[in-house]
Amino acid sequence: PEAELPPSLPLYFSVCFTFTGGKDRRSGLILTIPLCTEQTSMEELSSTLDYLLGIPSDKCKARGFTVIVDGRKSQWNIVKTVVLMLQNVIPAEVSLVCVVKPDEFWDKKVTHFCFWKEKDRLGFEVILVSANKLTRYIEPCQLTDEFGGSLVYDHMDWVNKRLVFEKFTKESTSLLDELVVINESEKSNQLDKERPPDCNFLPSLDPETVLQTGHELLSELQQRRFNGSEGGGVAWSPMDDELLAQPQVMKLLDSLREQYTKYQEVCRQRSKRSQLEEIQTKVMQVVNWLEGPGTEQLRTQWGIGDSIRASQALQQKHEEMESQHSEWFAVYVELNQQIAALLSAGDEEDLVELKGLQQQLSDVCYRQASQLESRQNVLQSAHEFHGTAQDLSQQLDGLLGMLCADVVPTDGAAIQQTLKHLEEKLKSVEGSLAGLREKGQVVMDQMSNQTTWSYGKDVPIENKENIDHIQGVMEDMHLRKQRCEDMVDVRRLKMLQMVQLFKCEEDASQAVEWLGELLDALLKTHIRLGDDAQETKALLEKHKKFVDVAQSTYDYGRQLLQATVVLCQSLRCTTRSSGDTLPHLNRVWKQFTVTSEERVHRLEMACSFHTAAEKVEQGDLPVEVEQETYEEVETVGKALLDRLTVPVIFPDGSEQYFGSPGDMASSAVHIRDKMKLVEVNQLLRHLGCVTCMHQGTM
Repeated sequence: PEAELPPSLPLYFSVCFTFTGGKDRRSGLILTIPLCTEQTSMEELSSTLDYLLGIPSDKCKARGFTVIVDGRKSQWNIVKTVVLMLQNVIPAEVSLVCVVKPDEFWDKKVTHFCFWKEKDRLGFEVILVSANKLTRYIEPCQLTDEFGGSLVYDHMDWVNKRLVFEKFTKESTSLLDELVVINESEKSNQLDKERPPDCNFLPSLDPETVLQTGHELLSELQQRRFNGSEGGGVAWSPMDDELLAQPQVMKLLDSLREQYTKYQEVCRQRSKRSQLEEIQTKVMQVVNWLEGPGTEQLRTQWGIGDSIRASQALQQKHEEMESQHSEWFAVYVELNQQIAALLSAGDEEDLVELKGLQQQLSDVCYRQASQLESRQNVLQSAHEFHGTAQDLSQQLDGLLGMLCADVVPTDGAAIQQTLKHLEEKLKSVEGSLAGLREKGQVVMDQMSNQTTWSYGKDVPIENKENIDHIQGVMEDMHLRKQRCEDMVDVRRLKMLQMVQLFKCEEDASQAVEWLGELLDALLKTHIRLGDDAQETKALLEKHKKFVDVAQSTYDYGRQLLQATVVLCQSLRCTTRSSGDTLPHLNRVWKQFTVTSEERVHRLEMACSFHTAAEKVEQGDLPVEVEQETYEEVETVGKALLDRLTVPVIFPDGSEQYFGSPGDMASSAVHIRDKMKLVEVNQLLRHLGCVTCMHQGTM
C-alpha cells in the first residue's frame, strides 16, 4: 500500500475501525466505523480512512464498499460529519452507508437532515437502521457478533499483523538498497584488484532478523489463522490475501534472499582473504616457538627423581611446561580448523599453500605432543614406582617391628591370630615387591625409548643414572624382604610351639574337667545295686568300663602335662600347668579312685547278698547248708545296709554320699524286703519239717 501508517492508527484500530473481511451482497468489502463521544478529530478519521483504503487491491475497490457507521454510542452531529467526510474521501467507492442508530432515536429536530434526499449530491445511499435490522441489507454471516452476525473476527490480531507487515516492508526495502550497494561495490573491487576493499561497509540491519520476521509473517498469513483463536480453531477470512498483502511479502522475501545470498558470498570472500593472511602469520609463530623454546624445555628435563616427593616436583614442572604448550596447541587446533575450512572452499591457487602450511604445522605439533606425552608417561610411571617403593618400605618397617617385639602369650587363639596377621603381612610384602619390579621395568622400558628433537633429528636421551637408581631401589627392597622372611620363619616356629603349648594346657584342663564330670556322674547316677545277682554282675562289668574311661582320661591329661613341661623348656618360659593343673588332676583322680573302690565294694556285697538269697529261695539245699546260707544272707544284708549309710571319705577328709538320701532309702528298702522274704520262706520250710516229723511219730 502506498498510504503511510497514520499516527492515530492504534487509537482508531483499537475500536475496530477497519475491514472485518465481511462482504455485502455485491461482493464489496464492508468497512466498519464505530463512533463514540471521544472521537472528535475528523482529521484523524480521514487519515485512518486514507490508510485503510490503500490496502485493498484495485479489483476490490471496483466492487465498491458498504460502510457501517455505528452511531449507537455517538452524537448525531458526529455521525453526520463522518457521512459527509465519506463524500470527500471515497465517494466513488462507497455504494451504501448504513448508519446504526441507538435504541432511543435521536431527536427529530436534530435529525431533520435527510440523507436519502441527498443521494445524488453525496454519491451514495445512506440508510438509518437499528442494529437488529441490519441483516436486511447484509447477510448475517458477513456481520460480526456486535451487529448480530456470525462472522468471527479478531481485530487486534489483524492490527498486529499490519504493524508487523509495515515494519517488515520498511526494513526490508531499506536493507535491499544497502545490500545492492555493498554487492556492487565488491564486484568493482574484484575487477580492480589494486583497489583496497571497503571492509567497514556493513548493512545497518541484521539480514537474518529481517528474513526471520518476514518468514514468520508469511507463515501466519499462509496458515490463515488468528494468533488469538487457536482455542476455537476459527479460520481467517477469505480477504486475508487482499488485506494483508501476502504476495508483496513473498516478493520482498525473494528479493531479500537473493541479495543476502550475494552478500554472504561477499563476506565469505572477504573473510577468506583475511583468514589466509592471519593463518600464515600464526602458523609461523607456533612453529617458531615449538622448535625453539618448547624444544629447549623438553631437552633439559630428563630426571625422574629419587623419591615420591621429588617425582611430584618434577611432575609439577612438567605440568607447567604442558600448560605453556597447551596455549600453542590451542592455537594449532584453531588454525587447523580454519585451514580445513579454507581447503574445502578455497580456490586452486590457495590449495598448495594451505596444504603446505597445514602439513608443516601438523608435523611440528604432533612431534612436540608425542615427546610431551612420552615425558609425562615416564614421570607418571616413576611417580607410581616411587609410591610403591615407599609403601613397600613402610610395610617392611611394620613387619620388622612386629618381628622385633616380644610375643606375650595369652591364649592359643590370640597366638593363631598373630601368626595369621604375620603371614598376611609377609604375603602383602611379596605382592608389593612384585608390583615394584613390574613398575620399575615399565619405567626402564619407557626411558629406553625416550628421545628428543635436536637439530632436525631424534636424539636418544642418556638415562643410565635413572636406570641404576631404579635397579638399586629394587635390589635393596629385595634384600630387606629376604631378611624379614628369615625372621618370619624363626618367629613362625616359636609361635607354633606356643600354640601347641596353649593347646596342651587347654586340653589338660579339659581332661581335668572331664574327670570331674565322670566323678560327679559316678556319685550321682551310679547308685543302683541290682535286683538280683545277674543284674548286679552286669552293673559290675559296666562299672569296670566306666573306670577304664576315667583311667584313659587321667593318662591323657598326664601326657599333655608332660608335653607342656617339654615345650616350656624349649620356649624358656613358665607355665601354669605344673603348679595348678597337675595337682588338680591328681586330686580328682584320687577322689575318683576312692569312689570307684567304694562302688565296687558295694556291688560285690550286693552280688553276694543276692546269690545267697537266691540259693535260700530255691530250697534244695541240705538243712545245714541252708541254715548257713540263711545266716550269710542276714549277715551280708545287714552289712550292706550299714554300708549304704556310710559316705565316701576322700583323701583330703571331705565326704560325699552316693546319690540322694531318697535313692539310698529306696535301695535299703529293697534289701530289707528281700531279707524278710528270705526269712518268711525259711520259717515256712521249718514249719513244714516240724509237721512232717510230728506225723511220723503219730
